Amino acid sequence: MKHIKRVLRLLFSFTLLAPAWAQAQPTTPPPPSNQLTLEQCLQYALQNQPVLRQARLDEETNEATIRIGLAGWLPQVNLNATGQHYFQLPYTVFPNAEGISVPRQIGLKNTSTVGLAGTQALYNNDVLLALRSARPSRQFYQQNTTGVRIDVVTDVSKAFYDVLLSQRQLDVLNEDILRLQRSLQDARARYDAGIVDKTDYKQAEILLNNSIVARKQAIEAIKGKSAYLRELMGVAGQQPLTLQYDTLRLMQDAFVDTTVTLDPTNRIEFQQLQTQKALQSAQISYYRWGFLPAVSAFGNYNAVFQNNNFGDLYGQRFPNSFVGLQLSLPIFQGMRRLQNLRRERLTDQRIDQDILATRNRINTEFEQALATYKGYYTDYLFGQRNLALSKEVYSVVNLQYREGIKTYLDVIVAQTTLRTAQLNYYSALFQVLSSKVDLLRAQGNLPTSY
Repeated sequence: MKHIKRVLRLLFSFTLLAPAWAQAQPTTPPPPSNQLTLEQCLQYALQNQPVLRQARLDEETNEATIRIGLAGWLPQVNLNATGQHYFQLPYTVFPNAEGISVPRQIGLKNTSTVGLAGTQALYNNDVLLALRSARPSRQFYQQNTTGVRIDVVTDVSKAFYDVLLSQRQLDVLNEDILRLQRSLQDARARYDAGIVDKTDYKQAEILLNNSIVARKQAIEAIKGKSAYLRELMGVAGQQPLTLQYDTLRLMQDAFVDTTVTLDPTNRIEFQQLQTQKALQSAQISYYRWGFLPAVSAFGNYNAVFQNNNFGDLYGQRFPNSFVGLQLSLPIFQGMRRLQNLRRERLTDQRIDQDILATRNRINTEFEQALATYKGYYTDYLFGQRNLALSKEVYSVVNLQYREGIKTYLDVIVAQTTLRTAQLNYYSALFQVLSSKVDLLRAQGNLPTSY
C-alpha cells in the first residue's frame, strides 16, 4: 500500500508539472549562429519546416491506419461475463404420463456465465482490401512527403537567392553612394574655385539623394525577404539570419545541362497518380470480389454457474465449449454492389485522364522553365560583358572629367550606366539561379537530400 501511495504522488506531481514543462520546451531549435550557406538553410528547413513535419505525421498516421486494417487477419478474442437473478423462474410445459400438459419451473434463481469467444477470418473482403492497399498506401504518403520536400527545397532556395539579390543590390547602392559623395565633393570644390557653375554639384546632390532613398528601400526589402526566408525554414521568432555565399561558386552553379530529355515519370506528381491508380485497382478488386462469401472460424468456451443461494453461486462450474465455421453471403442488396463496382471503374478511367493531363502539363512546365532559363542565362552572359564595359567607360570618363576634357553630364551618364549594369548583372545572376531551380524541378531532378 505504501508503494502504491508513493506512485500516486509521483503521478500527481508529474501531472501538475507537465504543462509547465511542455511550455518550456522550444518548438524549434535555433539556427546556427554562424553564417548560413544555402545547404545549411536547406538542412535546417528539412528538419524543422512545420509542413514537412505534418507530412511525416501523416505517414505515421497512415501506418497506424494500415495496422488497424490488417488487425482483422489476426484472431479476435473477447471475454464475456454475465450475471442475472430471477425473481420468478421461467415456466415450461411438460406432458405427464396421461399426456396432460403440466407447467413446471426450470432453472435456478442465480445464474452467471463467464466465457471466451474467439474468431479467425479465413476469407473476408474487407481485411483483404486492407492487405492489398497497404503497400500503395504507404508509397502514396511517402511520395506526399517527397513532394513536400521538393516544395521546401524550391521555396527556400529561391527565397535564399532573393535575399542575396537584395543584399548585392544594397552593396551596389552603397558603392554608388560613395562615388556620388566623391563626385559631389569634387563638383563643389570646382564650383568654389569658379571653374564650373553650381549645376554640377546640384545634379550630384540630386543623384546622391536618390541613391540614399533607394538604399533605404533595399534595407527594408531585405528585412521583409529575410522574414519570409525564416518562415520557409521554420525559424521561430525574430532570430537573425546571416547568409554566406561564394560569388564564384554561384557563377559556376548557374550552368545546367539543357540537353537532358524530359521523362515525366521522374516527376513526383506523376508518380503519385500512378500510386493512386494502384489504390483504385485495389478498390475495384474489393467490389469485384464482394460477391464471394465471408468465411470465418469461431470457438467459444463458457463457464456457467447456477445456484439458488447467491453465496454459493460460484461453488460449482458447468462448462461448455464448441468450435465452428461461419459463412456470410449477402444475396440481394438492391444492385448496390454492381453500382459500386461501376463507380470505381469510372473513377479509374478518370485517373487515366488525370495522368494524360498531368503528362501534358509537365511537358508544358518543362518547356516554359527551359525557355525562361535560357533567356535569363543569355541575359546573365551579356550582363557580365556589359558590367566590364561600363566599369571601363566610367573610369575613363571620370578621369577625363577631372582633366577637364569631359563635362559632368558625361560623368552622370557613365555612373548611371555603371550602376544599372551592376544591378542588371546581379539580377540576371540570381534570376538564372532561381530559374535553374524551376528547371530542375520541372525535370524531376531537383535534389532534396541535404
